[in-house]
Amino acid sequence: MALVEVQVPDIGDFDEVTVIELMVKVGDTVKTEQSLITVESDKASMEIPSSTAGVVKELRVKLGDKVKQGSIVLVVEAAATAPAAPAQPAAAPAPAPAAAPVSVSNTAPAQQNIAGAAINSVAGIKEVKVPDIGDFKDVAVIELLVKVGDTVKVEQSLMTVESDKASMEIPSSHAGVVKELKVKLGDKVNIGDVIAMVEGAGAAAAAPASASAPTPVSSPAQLAISAPAAMAAASSSAAASAVAAPAHNPTIAPTGSLPHASPSVRKFARELGVPLGEVKGSGPKGRITEEDIQGFTKSVMSGAIKTLAAAAASPSGSDGGAALGLIPWPKVDFAKFGTVERKDMSRIKKISGANLHRNWVMIPHVTNHDDADITELEAFRVQMNKENEKAGIKITMLAFLIKACVAALKKFPDFNSSLDGDQLVLKQYFHIGFAADTPSGLVVPVIKDADKKGVLQISKEMGELAAKAREGKLSPADMQGACFTISSLGGIGGRYFTPIINAPEVAILGVCKSQMEPVWDGEKFAPRLMLPLSLSWDHRVIDGASAARFNAYLGQILGDFRRVML
Repeated sequence: MALVEVQVPDIGDFDEVTVIELMVKVGDTVKTEQSLITVESDKASMEIPSSTAGVVKELRVKLGDKVKQGSIVLVVEAAATAPAAPAQPAAAPAPAPAAAPVSVSNTAPAQQNIAGAAINSVAGIKEVKVPDIGDFKDVAVIELLVKVGDTVKVEQSLMTVESDKASMEIPSSHAGVVKELKVKLGDKVNIGDVIAMVEGAGAAAAAPASASAPTPVSSPAQLAISAPAAMAAASSSAAASAVAAPAHNPTIAPTGSLPHASPSVRKFARELGVPLGEVKGSGPKGRITEEDIQGFTKSVMSGAIKTLAAAAASPSGSDGGAALGLIPWPKVDFAKFGTVERKDMSRIKKISGANLHRNWVMIPHVTNHDDADITELEAFRVQMNKENEKAGIKITMLAFLIKACVAALKKFPDFNSSLDGDQLVLKQYFHIGFAADTPSGLVVPVIKDADKKGVLQISKEMGELAAKAREGKLSPADMQGACFTISSLGGIGGRYFTPIINAPEVAILGVCKSQMEPVWDGEKFAPRLMLPLSLSWDHRVIDGASAARFNAYLGQILGDFRRVML
């Protein structure tokens, strides 16, 4: 084994760039070409790769440090049989194989290579083509920054393209009015492809090929580039002229500027369906990190999240209901009737309110009400609490309900599913969410693999999760992955209610306070402890007969808990 210093490779004429993200820590095992840190100048951000595979033994940089070519990033313990790649790869003017340096433009905007633009005439319609972007091939168009009719300047960014590890903005080679866009979101483009037709009185002189040879930098697997003023625009008003892309693209900010995040973070957001434009970055200059993406998903379920920001900003329906064809929401000056006080809603309520609104509108809810006889089960619960008093574990009826619901889900698998287009996703796991009331609002922690746990273990986990919820310390992982949810009002009161389904689940069980009632046993009325059940279900997936059977079976299990073993 040998210790190898990994240095910042040749990154062009960027000098003293700032470390804004550490992507590994001591003890991590890294591969060759794996990104280690993200650095940023005023015009570009890039990920610095490892030249050697091995185990990270020491980090030589921290957030905020300034680095340049040759600076030592970290020390890796590498196998002796795996020689390290040169710390400073030699510059090569021509593209080389995949592992060799690749030429992309990283100089100031006025120096960038736009020789690929064809000039049809001194004045008139001109084609704007994809310039030389190195050996990137079939890169996807992820953002359109202009539209037909816009007036653009030379070097103004027209669109953003992205590979798996790099993103870059394609500039205009001509000033004028955009007459036609030749690409759309999702298209794949290559060097020389026509992307727009611009009508103008003149054109920028294309630099001679020999003079515009780009500076060699790292390979596409290593470098994440945002060309002229791309990432700086995300934290200033420089991108005010950019036009917002269609709302269905989850990586586009509603302001029209590319969210301030590295390509790896934006890819992570796309995989989770998170709209980056609605995420507040906690990194330097408002940069969005992976932790920000995870935090954003805390109370956001999968579904139509593209309208989350607007819905959260106006939960009362201040958009007038126009999207649903409704009459305008009433505008009232409440102060003229008496003294009022205005208070901002908590963040949890804003987010959950938007989700509940979406779920209620989009899911055809039906609710079945029933009662379960829990007389014997309650007696058993009280007895178990006495026996486990010294252990400090308090068993609640909700813990028994979770186990009972697991048994019902196994018998009726459609209730343990989700809709995905025209397909039904039937889950083979049993993660049960339970609604927890906190000072800031309602949250839903999740008991994972409830089918593999006993009532005692479930009770212990519920207590821990409920405590974290009250303290505001639940992590996104604590609230993800549920396939069925229970909302219990047992400690408060009430009889029945209609719980709103937690998308993308297809059912939710509401439980109210149990009451002693006279129940006819065939010979006489006897006092029995009855638990009200309210089962809401998605009528697109479940029919009334299945819902009735589910509720009846659940009641049977609660009436005789030995059935969970069958």
